[in-house]
Amino acid sequence: MAPWALLSPGVLVRTGHTVLTWGITLVLFLHDTGEPDPERPRTHPIPQLRQWEEQGELLLPLTFLLLVLGSLLLYLAVSLMDPGYVNVQPQPQEELKEEQTAMVPPAIPLRRCRYCLVLQPLRARHCRECRRCVRRYDHHCPWMENCVGERNHPLFVVYLALQLVVLLWGLYLAWSGLRFFQPWGQWLRSSGLLFATFLLLSLFSLVASLLLVSHLYLVASNTTTWEFISSHRIAYLRQRPSNPFDRGLTRNLAHFFCGWPSGSWETLWAEEEEEGSSPAV
Repeated sequence: MAPWALLSPGVLVRTGHTVLTWGITLVLFLHDTGEPDPERPRTHPIPQLRQWEEQGELLLPLTFLLLVLGSLLLYLAVSLMDPGYVNVQPQPQEELKEEQTAMVPPAIPLRRCRYCLVLQPLRARHCRECRRCVRRYDHHCPWMENCVGERNHPLFVVYLALQLVVLLWGLYLAWSGLRFFQPWGQWLRSSGLLFATFLLLSLFSLVASLLLVSHLYLVASNTTTWEFISSHRIAYLRQRPSNPFDRGLTRNLAHFFCGWPSGSWETLWAEEEEEGSSPAV
Protein backbone atom coordinates (compact mmCIF):
# COMPACT_ATOMS: atom_id res chain seq x y z
CA MET A 1 0.00 0.00 0.00
CA ALA A 2 1.34 3.41 -0.93
CA PRO A 3 1.95 5.78 2.02
CA TRP A 4 -0.36 8.41 0.57
CA ALA A 5 -3.20 5.88 0.57
CA LEU A 6 -3.30 6.29 4.35
CA LEU A 7 -4.37 9.91 3.77
CA SER A 8 -7.35 9.00 1.60
CA PRO A 9 -10.71 10.50 2.63
CA GLY A 10 -12.07 7.10 3.66
CA VAL A 11 -9.18 6.36 6.02
CA LEU A 12 -9.29 9.85 7.53
CA VAL A 13 -13.06 9.79 8.08
CA ARG A 14 -13.07 6.32 9.67
CA THR A 15 -10.08 7.15 11.84
CA GLY A 16 -11.72 10.38 12.96
CA HIS A 17 -14.95 8.55 13.83
CA THR A 18 -13.05 5.91 15.82
CA VAL A 19 -10.95 8.45 17.72
CA LEU A 20 -13.99 10.61 18.49
CA THR A 21 -16.01 7.60 19.68
CA TRP A 22 -13.36 6.37 22.10
CA GLY A 23 -12.47 9.92 23.18
CA ILE A 24 -16.05 10.63 24.27
CA THR A 25 -16.25 7.22 25.94
CA LEU A 26 -13.08 7.91 27.94
CA VAL A 27 -14.43 11.28 29.06
CA LEU A 28 -17.61 9.61 30.33
CA PHE A 29 -15.65 6.88 32.12
CA LEU A 30 -12.81 8.91 33.62
CA HIS A 31 -14.25 12.36 34.25
CA ASP A 32 -14.73 13.35 37.87
CA THR A 33 -15.63 16.64 39.47
CA GLY A 34 -13.08 16.37 42.25
CA GLU A 35 -12.23 14.26 45.25
CA PRO A 36 -14.86 14.36 48.02
CA ASP A 37 -14.04 15.46 51.53
CA PRO A 38 -14.00 12.26 53.66
CA GLU A 39 -15.44 14.17 56.63
CA ARG A 40 -18.34 15.61 54.67
CA PRO A 41 -20.81 13.96 52.30
CA ARG A 42 -20.38 14.69 48.61
CA THR A 43 -22.39 17.81 47.82
CA HIS A 44 -22.04 17.77 44.05
CA PRO A 45 -22.97 15.19 41.42
CA ILE A 46 -20.49 12.94 39.69
CA PRO A 47 -21.03 11.11 36.41
CA GLN A 48 -23.20 8.05 36.75
CA LEU A 49 -20.45 5.80 35.41
CA ARG A 50 -18.14 6.93 38.23
CA GLN A 51 -20.83 6.17 40.78
CA TRP A 52 -21.26 2.65 39.38
CA GLU A 53 -17.50 2.12 39.47
CA GLU A 54 -17.20 3.33 43.07
CA GLN A 55 -20.10 1.10 44.13
CA GLY A 56 -18.63 -1.93 42.36
CA GLU A 57 -21.59 -2.22 39.96
CA LEU A 58 -19.75 -3.14 36.76
CA LEU A 59 -22.59 -4.69 34.74
CA LEU A 60 -23.98 -1.40 33.41
CA PRO A 61 -20.58 0.15 32.58
CA LEU A 62 -19.62 -3.08 30.79
CA THR A 63 -22.92 -3.06 28.88
CA PHE A 64 -22.36 0.54 27.82
CA LEU A 65 -18.82 -0.30 26.68
CA LEU A 66 -20.06 -3.28 24.65
CA LEU A 67 -22.74 -1.12 22.99
CA VAL A 68 -20.10 1.45 22.04
CA LEU A 69 -17.91 -1.31 20.60
CA GLY A 70 -20.87 -2.82 18.74
CA SER A 71 -21.82 0.52 17.20
CA LEU A 72 -18.23 1.10 16.10
CA LEU A 73 -17.99 -2.35 14.50
CA LEU A 74 -21.30 -1.77 12.67
CA TYR A 75 -20.04 1.59 11.46
CA LEU A 76 -16.89 0.00 10.04
CA ALA A 77 -18.89 -2.84 8.47
CA VAL A 78 -21.29 -0.46 6.68
CA SER A 79 -18.52 1.88 5.58
CA LEU A 80 -16.24 -0.86 4.22
CA MET A 81 -18.67 -3.31 2.62
CA ASP A 82 -19.85 -3.39 -0.98
CA PRO A 83 -23.09 -1.36 -1.07
CA GLY A 84 -24.32 -3.28 -4.11
CA TYR A 85 -22.16 -2.20 -7.04
CA VAL A 86 -23.33 -3.11 -10.52
CA ASN A 87 -20.61 -5.25 -12.10
CA VAL A 88 -18.85 -3.60 -15.02
CA GLN A 89 -18.05 -7.03 -16.45
CA PRO A 90 -21.28 -9.08 -16.15
CA GLN A 91 -20.80 -12.45 -14.47
CA PRO A 92 -22.85 -15.48 -15.61
CA GLN A 93 -25.53 -14.68 -13.04
CA GLU A 94 -25.58 -11.06 -14.19
CA GLU A 95 -25.94 -12.16 -17.81
CA LEU A 96 -28.88 -14.32 -16.79
CA LYS A 97 -30.47 -11.33 -15.08
CA GLU A 98 -29.99 -9.28 -18.25
CA GLU A 99 -31.70 -12.02 -20.25
CA GLN A 100 -34.58 -11.96 -17.76
CA THR A 101 -34.65 -8.18 -18.00
CA ALA A 102 -34.97 -8.42 -21.77
CA MET A 103 -38.21 -10.37 -21.25
CA VAL A 104 -39.72 -7.55 -19.18
CA PRO A 105 -42.17 -5.28 -21.03
CA PRO A 106 -40.32 -2.49 -22.90
CA ALA A 107 -42.24 0.15 -20.94
CA ILE A 108 -39.62 -0.17 -18.20
CA PRO A 109 -37.11 2.59 -18.92
CA LEU A 110 -33.79 0.75 -18.54
CA ARG A 111 -30.72 2.61 -19.80
CA ARG A 112 -26.98 2.38 -19.90
CA CYS A 113 -24.96 4.51 -17.54
CA ARG A 114 -23.12 7.24 -19.41
CA TYR A 115 -20.19 6.91 -17.01
CA CYS A 116 -19.84 3.11 -16.52
CA LEU A 117 -21.57 2.06 -19.76
CA VAL A 118 -23.31 -0.75 -17.87
CA LEU A 119 -26.99 -1.54 -18.17
CA GLN A 120 -28.52 -0.01 -15.06
CA PRO A 121 -31.16 -2.10 -13.28
CA LEU A 122 -34.21 -0.30 -11.98
CA ARG A 123 -33.46 1.86 -8.92
CA ALA A 124 -29.72 1.89 -9.64
CA ARG A 125 -27.76 5.12 -9.92
CA HIS A 126 -24.19 6.15 -10.62
CA CYS A 127 -22.31 7.60 -7.64
CA ARG A 128 -19.73 10.13 -8.74
CA GLU A 129 -17.82 9.86 -5.44
CA CYS A 130 -17.50 6.06 -5.65
CA ARG A 131 -17.36 6.11 -9.49
CA ARG A 132 -19.62 3.07 -9.65
CA CYS A 133 -23.29 2.33 -10.23
CA VAL A 134 -25.07 1.14 -7.08
CA ARG A 135 -28.16 -1.07 -6.96
CA ARG A 136 -31.14 0.44 -5.14
CA TYR A 137 -29.07 3.53 -4.54
CA ASP A 138 -30.10 5.49 -1.45
CA HIS A 139 -27.37 8.11 -0.94
CA HIS A 140 -23.64 8.62 -0.57
CA CYS A 141 -22.89 9.11 3.12
CA PRO A 142 -19.89 11.41 3.71
CA TRP A 143 -19.62 10.25 7.34
CA MET A 144 -19.25 6.66 6.09
CA GLU A 145 -17.30 7.65 2.95
CA ASN A 146 -19.34 4.99 1.20
CA CYS A 147 -22.64 4.62 -0.61
CA VAL A 148 -25.75 3.26 1.08
CA GLY A 149 -27.33 0.83 -1.33
CA GLU A 150 -29.05 -2.50 -1.71
CA ARG A 151 -26.54 -4.58 0.26
CA ASN A 152 -25.67 -2.36 3.22
CA HIS A 153 -28.86 -0.29 3.66
CA PRO A 154 -30.44 -2.72 6.20
CA LEU A 155 -27.22 -2.76 8.22
CA PHE A 156 -27.09 1.04 8.01
CA VAL A 157 -30.54 1.30 9.62
CA VAL A 158 -29.52 -1.14 12.38
CA TYR A 159 -26.38 0.93 12.94
CA LEU A 160 -28.43 4.13 13.29
CA ALA A 161 -30.69 2.49 15.87
CA LEU A 162 -27.79 1.17 17.96
CA GLN A 163 -25.87 4.43 17.63
CA LEU A 164 -28.88 6.40 18.84
CA VAL A 165 -29.18 4.17 21.92
CA VAL A 166 -25.49 4.75 22.71
CA LEU A 167 -25.78 8.50 22.16
CA LEU A 168 -28.86 8.91 24.36
CA TRP A 169 -27.28 6.83 27.11
CA GLY A 170 -24.09 8.86 26.84
CA LEU A 171 -26.15 12.06 26.94
CA TYR A 172 -27.73 10.95 30.22
CA LEU A 173 -24.34 9.99 31.66
CA ALA A 174 -22.84 13.36 30.74
CA TRP A 175 -25.79 15.26 32.21
CA SER A 176 -25.58 13.28 35.45
CA GLY A 177 -22.10 14.67 36.10
CA LEU A 178 -22.78 18.33 35.36
CA ARG A 179 -23.12 20.83 38.18
CA PHE A 180 -24.05 24.50 37.96
CA PHE A 181 -24.30 27.54 40.28
CA GLN A 182 -20.53 27.86 40.66
CA PRO A 183 -18.08 30.64 39.92
CA TRP A 184 -17.29 30.65 36.20
CA GLY A 185 -13.61 29.76 36.55
CA GLN A 186 -14.24 26.90 38.94
CA TRP A 187 -17.10 25.57 36.83
CA LEU A 188 -14.97 25.69 33.68
CA ARG A 189 -12.21 23.70 35.36
CA SER A 190 -14.52 21.10 36.90
CA SER A 191 -17.22 20.67 34.25
CA GLY A 192 -16.08 22.39 31.05
CA LEU A 193 -14.92 19.22 29.28
CA LEU A 194 -18.00 17.28 30.34
CA PHE A 195 -20.30 20.11 29.20
CA ALA A 196 -18.58 20.20 25.78
CA THR A 197 -19.12 16.43 25.56
CA PHE A 198 -22.79 16.93 26.47
CA LEU A 199 -23.24 19.51 23.68
CA LEU A 200 -21.50 17.24 21.17
CA LEU A 201 -23.66 14.26 22.15
CA SER A 202 -26.78 16.43 21.90
CA LEU A 203 -25.92 17.39 18.33
CA PHE A 204 -25.11 13.82 17.31
CA SER A 205 -28.30 12.53 18.98
CA LEU A 206 -30.42 15.01 17.04
CA VAL A 207 -28.80 14.05 13.74
CA ALA A 208 -29.06 10.30 14.44
CA SER A 209 -32.72 10.65 15.46
CA LEU A 210 -33.64 12.53 12.28
CA LEU A 211 -31.75 10.03 10.12
CA LEU A 212 -33.31 7.01 11.80
CA VAL A 213 -36.87 8.37 11.60
CA SER A 214 -36.48 9.38 7.96
CA HIS A 215 -34.99 6.03 6.93
CA LEU A 216 -37.65 4.05 8.77
CA TYR A 217 -40.28 6.05 6.90
CA LEU A 218 -38.54 5.38 3.58
CA VAL A 219 -38.20 1.67 4.36
CA ALA A 220 -41.87 1.44 5.36
CA SER A 221 -42.90 2.91 2.01
CA ASN A 222 -40.24 1.03 0.00
CA THR A 223 -38.55 4.09 -1.41
CA THR A 224 -35.06 5.56 -1.18
CA THR A 225 -33.65 8.96 -0.29
CA TRP A 226 -32.70 9.56 -3.92
CA GLU A 227 -36.16 8.54 -5.19
CA PHE A 228 -37.91 10.60 -2.51
CA ILE A 229 -35.96 13.77 -3.30
CA SER A 230 -35.66 13.40 -7.08
CA SER A 231 -38.87 11.60 -8.05
CA HIS A 232 -39.66 14.37 -10.57
CA ARG A 233 -36.44 13.58 -12.44
CA ILE A 234 -36.68 9.76 -12.42
CA ALA A 235 -38.46 8.31 -15.45
CA TYR A 236 -39.94 5.24 -13.76
CA LEU A 237 -41.44 7.43 -11.01
CA ARG A 238 -42.31 10.54 -12.98
CA GLN A 239 -44.78 8.66 -15.14
CA ARG A 240 -46.54 6.99 -12.20
CA PRO A 241 -48.93 8.70 -9.75
CA SER A 242 -47.74 6.46 -6.88
CA ASN A 243 -44.71 4.41 -5.86
CA PRO A 244 -44.77 1.24 -8.03
CA PHE A 245 -42.61 -0.69 -5.52
CA ASP A 246 -44.80 -0.17 -2.45
CA ARG A 247 -46.30 -3.51 -1.36
CA GLY A 248 -47.65 -2.51 2.03
CA LEU A 249 -45.89 -2.07 5.35
CA THR A 250 -45.43 -5.75 6.24
CA ARG A 251 -44.11 -6.87 2.86
CA ASN A 252 -41.91 -3.77 2.55
CA LEU A 253 -40.25 -4.48 5.91
CA ALA A 254 -39.93 -8.21 5.16
CA HIS A 255 -38.32 -7.51 1.80
CA PHE A 256 -35.96 -4.87 3.17
CA PHE A 257 -34.67 -6.75 6.23
CA CYS A 258 -35.14 -10.39 5.14
CA GLY A 259 -35.15 -10.27 1.34
CA TRP A 260 -38.63 -11.77 1.16
CA PRO A 261 -40.44 -11.95 -1.18
CA SER A 262 -37.48 -12.22 -3.53
CA GLY A 263 -37.40 -11.01 -7.10
CA SER A 264 -35.95 -8.23 -9.21
CA TRP A 265 -37.42 -4.73 -9.23
CA GLU A 266 -38.14 -5.23 -12.94
CA THR A 267 -40.37 -8.18 -12.05
CA LEU A 268 -42.22 -6.15 -9.42
CA TRP A 269 -42.67 -3.37 -11.96
CA ALA A 270 -44.09 -5.81 -14.51
CA GLU A 271 -46.49 -7.24 -11.91
CA GLU A 272 -47.62 -3.73 -11.02
CA GLU A 273 -48.17 -2.95 -14.70
CA GLU A 274 -50.27 -6.10 -15.15
CA GLU A 275 -52.35 -5.32 -12.05
CA GLY A 276 -52.86 -1.75 -13.17
CA SER A 277 -53.84 -2.71 -16.70
CA SER A 278 -56.13 -5.62 -15.80
CA PRO A 279 -59.81 -4.66 -16.09
CA ALA A 280 -61.89 -4.54 -12.97
CA VAL A 281 -64.31 -7.41 -12.53
